[in-house]
Amino acid sequence: MYRCECAHSAVLGQRRFISSCPSVRRMRYREAIVPIFRLAGDKATKLTTLALGKERELQRLVEANLLEMLDMHLLASEYVTTAKGRIDTLAVDTSGAPVIIEYKKSQNENIINQGLSYLRWLKAQKSEFFQMLIQQKLPAAVAKDMKVDWPNPRVVCIAESYNKFDLDTVEVLPLRLELFRYRMYETGILSLEPVTVSEQESTPAPSRSQVRDEPLLAPPSVEDFAKLTSPELREAFFQLRDLIMALDENVTERCTTYYLAYRASKNFAELIFRRESITFHMRSIDYVDPQRLVSKIPDSYGWTLSRRVVMTKPAQLEAIFDLIQQSYKDVL
Repeated sequence: MYRCECAHSAVLGQRRFISSCPSVRRMRYREAIVPIFRLAGDKATKLTTLALGKERELQRLVEANLLEMLDMHLLASEYVTTAKGRIDTLAVDTSGAPVIIEYKKSQNENIINQGLSYLRWLKAQKSEFFQMLIQQKLPAAVAKDMKVDWPNPRVVCIAESYNKFDLDTVEVLPLRLELFRYRMYETGILSLEPVTVSEQESTPAPSRSQVRDEPLLAPPSVEDFAKLTSPELREAFFQLRDLIMALDENVTERCTTYYLAYRASKNFAELIFRRESITFHMRSIDYVDPQRLVSKIPDSYGWTLSRRVVMTKPAQLEAIFDLIQQSYKDVL
């Protein structure tokens, strides 16, 4: 088994936060190969990259560690569609969005086309189909709390390299289409680095049946969420938001139907707004928590962000931000 050393932490100063919620976020990551070094005292030795044996080897590795690597739950491997296609990996992310993952061992111009073809098939299905998969494939404790974000599916491509046409395609398409570049290194180290992400909430014109049975509503904005809580907590939230966004230029903000998320390589904080409180879900780590604000969500729920803190008064802002910082450092 390989040890995953996510290259998000190795690439410094190459990402920029462009815009935030509610509807459009675009992030352009420069494509640059960043060497990884092993440190022994004061000496740094560059790690040598290794060739991957087969494409299927990469797929098995990612699927076995999908939650750790990409914050997703595996639903099916080599899923055969009704159109006779075969999706490499069908998954759902922790916010409930359907995910199609395609892999290529080396540069291949068809990887994006394949993903988009499967996305077209997926959008032709009904949300009940996907909800049924979740109920069948995920642990009951996870499935019962999973709400499908059907209007916003994702396509994720994982390859060793991409060409200029791939990057241009991703940049202009108004879809949640993400490219990751992998590198295998000696001593069992794998890096998984976002190359270019062009992400936009997908809000296509609904069909007649969707208007009748499944209305597609745009997710709320940050301001919409903030209006749900009291004026005092609202002001504290916006102060906290500024502090979170200042942590790193790589931090992004995303509104889902149910919560507001902050993300670096993975989500490190998810906020739920109520009139008299704001609940923060954070990474599952041991916190330095002198005020004992953090509570643990039962393991049976299977949540990635299984630590929780509730803000009920603005005076808690400083202590809660310190806890969020600890959660943020866990995804670096």
